[in-house]
Parts: sequence; C-alpha cells; structure tokens
Amino acid sequence: MKKIILDTNFIVSCIRNKIDLFEELVEYEVLIPKQVLNELKKLNAELALKILERNKKSFRVIDFKKRYVDKGIINYVKEKPEIIIATLDGELKNKLKNPKMIIRNRKKLTIE
Repeated sequence: MKKIILDTNFIVSCIRNKIDLFEELVEYEVLIPKQVLNELKKLNAELALKILERNKKSFRVIDFKKRYVDKGIINYVKEKPEIIIATLDGELKNKLKNPKMIIRNRKKLTIE
C-alpha cells in the first residue's frame, strides 16, 4: 500500500473545499505528523480536528522529533522517494522530488 503524508494546509484546504479526505485516500496508508495536529490546534481548526478524530482509524500519527513540520517532512522522506507528499506549500514542493498530491479545481485530488 502506498504511503502519503498530509501537511496542515492540505488538510485545511480539503475541508474548506468539502473534499472527503479519507474517502479519497482509502487506497493509501495515511500518515499525519504529530506536528501537523499541533498546528491544527494552534490554528483553532476545530472542524479539521473533529474530522480527524472521527476518522482516527484511517490514519497513523508519526512524530518527526522536530519542531517544524516542513523540516520534519523533508527529513522523513529524503530516503523514501515512494512516499507521496500531500501539500499546497510551493517551497516544500520545490524542495522534494517525491510525488505530490494536490487539489485541482478545488474539488479533485491528483498526483503530480
């Protein structure tokens, strides 16, 4: 099963655009960094946190042991080119050679 790491902005954008994240990603092993969950709490993204709580069996929490999410993602996938990165962060996308999942036309998840 392919693995995919979700970034904070990707989760928030999916919810904002009413994309059923876990229905769309059913064929993936979804990884959510602990640091992303912390960012969602700081942003008071209550709806996102409720959706994640309801779907907690659909993903695995990983801990980068780093303070910053982007640095953690970069270090985590550096030696794992098969892991897909779900992000809308241009800087992060440019730094990584891994496949990226993005949101097209505010409704469709695609890999580029």
